[in-house]
Amino acid sequence: MGRLRAMAIKETWALMRDPKARMALFMPPLIQLFVFSFAATLEVRNVDVGLLDMSQGTYSTEFTSQLAGSPNFRTIKRLQSPAELKRAIERQEIIAAIVIEQDFDRRMAAGQNAEIGVVLDGRKSNASQIVSSYIMRIAAGIGASASARSPPETVRVTNLFNPNLEYVWFNLPSLIAMIGAVGGLALASMTIARERENGSFDQLMVSPLRVHEILIGKMLPPLGISIINGFVFLLAAVFIFGVPFEGSVMLFTISLAIYNLALIGLGMFVSSLSHTQQQAFLGSFLVTVPIVMLSGFSSPVENMPEWLQVLNHANPAMYFLPVCQGLFLKAMPAGDVFDWMWPVAVIAAVTLAASSWLFRARME
Repeated sequence: MGRLRAMAIKETWALMRDPKARMALFMPPLIQLFVFSFAATLEVRNVDVGLLDMSQGTYSTEFTSQLAGSPNFRTIKRLQSPAELKRAIERQEIIAAIVIEQDFDRRMAAGQNAEIGVVLDGRKSNASQIVSSYIMRIAAGIGASASARSPPETVRVTNLFNPNLEYVWFNLPSLIAMIGAVGGLALASMTIARERENGSFDQLMVSPLRVHEILIGKMLPPLGISIINGFVFLLAAVFIFGVPFEGSVMLFTISLAIYNLALIGLGMFVSSLSHTQQQAFLGSFLVTVPIVMLSGFSSPVENMPEWLQVLNHANPAMYFLPVCQGLFLKAMPAGDVFDWMWPVAVIAAVTLAASSWLFRARME
């Protein structure tokens, strides 16, 4: 225990002795949390759309006024011709253009089917689809108000766990996993590479420290810093952004520790392969991007190809993301947390064992 404590103190001092380094360990993740909480959103608002109204009647005017009154649209650009419509989309002045034909009001007044054309910018496929749903909703409201018949059924929608569909309630728990992945991998990937670059790796080889003592001593400081950052994110989410935390703090702590152990195992494996800190940084970047992109944060895992879903079982973020969201929003019970986290514990055991074997081979 004395040798292990000395190794942990030495690694902590290597990370914390520089005031700028201390700031870099805690401030950038917190800044990222605040920035990404507002920027990383799939909501589409304040968009510019074009309107080519060739009817100029009562119903088209009502449609235009509802369009202008929607909080999702910023400006309504009046278009005079199809050529101007095409030019506005080509120059990305608008994301969608609405075309109202000349016989629109006549057909509406006669109770006939009337169509509204929508031209979307396919270069922004996801945003265009969401804008299209906004326009269709307004058009459906115009059609319902013009019809004398009331709809036979009413659909009542209830949103469990997030009644008002606040996107920050989904976003912030997810960001804890994403930013934690970046920080944990970056810290762990520098540990052994720093020894080689500073020329102190040979001193470790001749020291009385055993391999497992060296590795555990190098693991403890990144693990402690990652857990501290995780709790800072938790407090910021609850007390600054107002995201409810319904689950158990103990379950959150255990899950966070296991998740960071898996990340540290990956980082130390990269560090064992690297000869310089620059190589370690590039290697951690190579691992971090797939972990974040394939975690289910930006797109559902079920939408990915089957072969990629199989490979994604080695991604610890894919398992920790539902746990983090569940503990925040629905008080996930311990049994469900265990079902999600035991694969992460297996990943941690495998990666730590692999990094230990590689480190021992490099020492020999």
